Amino acid sequence: MMFKTDNTMRAGLSALALMIGAALPGAAFAQDASAAPADGGDANQPRLGWYKTCTKQDDADICIVQNLMMANNGQLVTAVGLISVDGKVNRKILQISVPTARLIPPGITMQVDGGKGQKIDYAVCLPDKCTAEIPVTDAMIASLKKGTDVTFTSINFRRAPNPIKISLTGFGAAFDGPAISDSKLAESQKSLQDSMQKKAEEARKKLEDAQKAAKQ
Repeated sequence: MMFKTDNTMRAGLSALALMIGAALPGAAFAQDASAAPADGGDANQPRLGWYKTCTKQDDADICIVQNLMMANNGQLVTAVGLISVDGKVNRKILQISVPTARLIPPGITMQVDGGKGQKIDYAVCLPDKCTAEIPVTDAMIASLKKGTDVTFTSINFRRAPNPIKISLTGFGAAFDGPAISDSKLAESQKSLQDSMQKKAEEARKKLEDAQKAAKQ
């Protein structure tokens, strides 16, 4: 596979890595995307939805419209970022990060509302994730704004497809609106963490109750 090393690529990958790392302290990629429901339709699944963050890196202004999909156990399954880099070099790219142990040649297929799939080639694989990228076009943005769901399908090492469906509700507002403030993002992340902790405690209690019942 080709490894791109231009400054814009590095800026985009660094920005997406920061986005993933800041989403949930201690969050790790699930080893298999099947840890989350294939249709992404579990109402109890932790999520932040679509939101925009902006930062400055070196001589570039970087804004990311992003969505993180996590399994119920808190593991990060899919990260999507539409990255706008403005500076000496201007570039708009879509990056999708999925767990490792992916087959590289198939790349990741993107489908909006079950339409024609678009292949997105991997740009780099790191120990904790594989990231694919493609230039953002006006047609892509229009499709995402009009769509209901977008599905990203990668192929794992067992040669099984792992489709992850993400709702596009709120995408247009996040894309066209202002970046979320640091305080608002921190508040949303804390709320998400509290929800995940509560679900973990509920699951632990159910397991303990089941074990007690089995001993009776």
